[in-house]
Amino acid sequence: MGLAPGAKPGGAMGSVMKRLLAVCAVVLSLGACNDAAHRSAAPIPTKTVALMSSKGMSKSDPILVRVYKKESELEVWKKVNGRYAHLKTFPICRWSGQLGPKKREGDRQAPEGFYTVTPSQMNPNSSFHLSFDTGYPNAFDRANGRTGSHLMVHGDCSSSGCYAMTDEGISEVYAIAREAFAGGQRSFQLQAFPFRMTAQNMARHRQDPNIAFWRNLKQGADHFEVARLEPKVSVCRGEYSFNAGADGCREDQGAAAAVAQKATEDNREIASLVAGGAPSVRTVYSDGGQHSSFRPGATMFGGAGYTGRISRPEALAAGPREIPVEGDGAKASSASARKTDGRAGQASPAAAKPAMKAEQPSSKPKLASRTQP
Repeated sequence: MGLAPGAKPGGAMGSVMKRLLAVCAVVLSLGACNDAAHRSAAPIPTKTVALMSSKGMSKSDPILVRVYKKESELEVWKKVNGRYAHLKTFPICRWSGQLGPKKREGDRQAPEGFYTVTPSQMNPNSSFHLSFDTGYPNAFDRANGRTGSHLMVHGDCSSSGCYAMTDEGISEVYAIAREAFAGGQRSFQLQAFPFRMTAQNMARHRQDPNIAFWRNLKQGADHFEVARLEPKVSVCRGEYSFNAGADGCREDQGAAAAVAQKATEDNREIASLVAGGAPSVRTVYSDGGQHSSFRPGATMFGGAGYTGRISRPEALAAGPREIPVEGDGAKASSASARKTDGRAGQASPAAAKPAMKAEQPSSKPKLASRTQP
């Protein structure tokens, strides 16, 4: 059969193929949207709802999140009767870098400090299952010339400056936050620390180059510990200031007195520990850490190890080292450095995978009123 005058060979077939491809693209797009919507709408686990009830909490009560790097733990707190109370602790599967703040793009550091998370920072389209942006850089980071972006709390077990919770972990944290927002909370505070701000930890790390910054963070931690309320955070002369007046520098005297008393007691304990011979150390990682519940055979948090993808498992296998620091600030000989198990996990050889980059904007279709990444 001949072609009609002016017709091109394969023209009709090409037109059909183009329409089929367009239809397939739409179907795939809708499938991706439906999958993201399903993930982000997953309910809070029944056991956690029961735990809330046992503590007099509801799904809609406001939340506050606290992160501890060295211990590799994320805590969710809920506001009950006007004060925050601890709800649940989640193990962190992976964080990268060292103890200390993030300072520049590409340094692999997970942020430390006080951050604000709003509904617009929740990402149902994350390449890492689900995520929320930490809010780095905040006003303090910008005042100190720090750079970087897309620092998340997300799923999976891969980090390049983020806190990775596994898909199961982030699903629960995301659902708890989603319900708090649905209950009327406009934002929640994320407090990220190098370790639990105890007198023992402050004494051990007293000669670390980051100690001035960590003492500043401890002031905010103390405000929360004393009042069980999120401190009002501002920046004064390049440092964090908490519960300050209109100028952002002078503290409210009512709050300051109780916090000062706690600081005095802690400083007294620190001095006692130092006088008693408590060593001064720097904790050094090959590249970040992992909660011990993710080790093969672990039983903490009901875990039995983690068999999914893990970034830089060889760095985890090396574990952290505690390097003694002499009184004048000089490092002791490397021979005296010792490896600690801390909370660093040992990665399964089967889990060895290339390191993943920090989360970038997802290639999946966006959902309305959500931001990428």
